[in-house]
Amino acid sequence: MGLAIRFRLAVVAAGIASLAATQQSSPEEQFNAAVEQLRAGQSADALSTLRDLTAAAPEFHLAQLVYGELLAAVSGSGNSVLPETSPESAARLRDLADEAKVRLASEKAVPPAGAVPNTVLQLADSYRNLVLVDLPRARLYVLKNEDGKLSLVQHSYAAMGKNGARKQVAGDMRTPVGLYHVTRWIPDAELPELYGSGALPLDYPNVWDRALRRTGSGIWLHGVPRNTYSRPPLSSEGCVTMANNDLQALRPFVRFGQTPVILSDEVEWVPAAAVTALRDEFASAVEDWRAKWAAKDTEGYLSYYDDSFSTDDMSRARFAAHKRRVNASKKFIDIKLRDLSLFRYPGADKPLLLAEFTMDYHSDNYSVTTRKQQYWTQTASGAFKIVREDNR
Repeated sequence: MGLAIRFRLAVVAAGIASLAATQQSSPEEQFNAAVEQLRAGQSADALSTLRDLTAAAPEFHLAQLVYGELLAAVSGSGNSVLPETSPESAARLRDLADEAKVRLASEKAVPPAGAVPNTVLQLADSYRNLVLVDLPRARLYVLKNEDGKLSLVQHSYAAMGKNGARKQVAGDMRTPVGLYHVTRWIPDAELPELYGSGALPLDYPNVWDRALRRTGSGIWLHGVPRNTYSRPPLSSEGCVTMANNDLQALRPFVRFGQTPVILSDEVEWVPAAAVTALRDEFASAVEDWRAKWAAKDTEGYLSYYDDSFSTDDMSRARFAAHKRRVNASKKFIDIKLRDLSLFRYPGADKPLLLAEFTMDYHSDNYSVTTRKQQYWTQTASGAFKIVREDNR
């Protein structure tokens, strides 16, 4: 049996999840509908769907391949659209097969109504949306935040680095795992064709990455060359890539420096109530940290800092000495926190939580408003301790 024929049979028998009927007609939805028709034995319908799709999106190579193979099978010609003796064609076919497998299996990754990602414990009202990328499933989700409740707006296929997730060093061809923010938009005219219709750079490496000595830069969400619709699941140098129309559809939901972008290789969708207990415990710890600082209970305040805590330029011991000296000089301290977001941080080798908030600090001789990030761990006894913090 030829390689291309085996590919066709593999697509048919891939165990594709059932697709709900839809009136939408994005290229991905059309492709999934065509393969479902093929799976159901509706060859004529599949041909019609694929003919329309390939005419509208000729750069969608996977759809072109399946269409050509189906035409050959229906006509009985046995003529593959790929020369089976070419090593390059064989490699390309494997890429397309991988893409087909991930695309079709990712339909199972669409969360049920009311489910939330377990990485999000609380999202501040100031964050209107959140972007979540499930890296192993090659799925990018946009969620809407209304009154603290998350709901799915849209989702689409997205590829990652050639060597998978969990970036450690520059040049390792991996996509980082963590929480980031988009810094700006780089338009098409300023980029090589490789990046397609534009790019949304992320602030990698973040505070936690730097604490772990992770290196590298230039991690973006970006498009693809116009001669292709999308790229295989493992294909970039570390960026998250997507079809150009999906990138443009994402742009309106992103606020620079604001919208959280979570890149994770361990996404789990759970009922909203499942995160309530941890959210309340974590929020209580953050509030007690604030209250002890405001009350000038310096030792109680410092008790929240883990023995492993450090900043970019201070050990815990130096940090503690600095805080004792500063707090002792104050007649009063008033601290208010707002826009509090709480996350279960992905990719850590031990329980790690992230608190992001705006802090208004006032004392008798100093006032400042800062945007703070705090990374907390939870010990075996259940205590919450700060291991890293920084001002954005």
